[in-house]
Amino acid sequence: MYQPHATVIGDKVWARLKELAPQRVRPARSVLLRQGDPATHVIVLEAGSTLITLAGECGERTLLAVRGAGELLGELAVLDSQPRTATVIAAEPCLVHIIPATDFLGFVDEHDLLAPLLRHAIARVKESEAVRLELATASVPLRLASALSRLVDAASDAAPDLAVRLTQTELSQMIGASRNAVVNALKPWREQDWVRTASGGGLLVRDIHSIQSHARAQA
Repeated sequence: MYQPHATVIGDKVWARLKELAPQRVRPARSVLLRQGDPATHVIVLEAGSTLITLAGECGERTLLAVRGAGELLGELAVLDSQPRTATVIAAEPCLVHIIPATDFLGFVDEHDLLAPLLRHAIARVKESEAVRLELATASVPLRLASALSRLVDAASDAAPDLAVRLTQTELSQMIGASRNAVVNALKPWREQDWVRTASGGGLLVRDIHSIQSHARAQA
């Protein structure tokens, strides 16, 4: 079962890692890390949720994963001194600690974290492969329901209704479907009031379990 970094390295070490940099606020939809940029720092995600996306040669974006609180972001690029391989976008307002690469590498050595971080990276790869398989084989409603489920699971807000600050066009890009296909998938869910248009833009997910059940039944 996939576990966030905070669980893998333990609460005490996680707390000390956060102390390396002050807490900062990043608004929803802001880019936290950009694909192709140099690996100058890592981000400790203390609260909020993020989208991990990969851009193709024509600029199309694909959703690789959704990460919530307790995750490290951008650490693999720092560990192997390579440019970022994906873009990280805040799905909601996030609390982060931005730690310079040199400080992070020193912390990894001090606490002997390289092996657990690599094991965690392998778990991430397996999860991403599952998402890619889903994108290649599942119906649009099922892909959309899965993407919304990941956002709900990773969200810091435990409220029954979750606002997803993404447009229908962005959702369609992330699940590899047309905008019309996403609109058609959302239609029966809107009619059942399982999802609404959120004030300020995006979607308000009101009943993710019914959405999942309906999508599976349509597959």
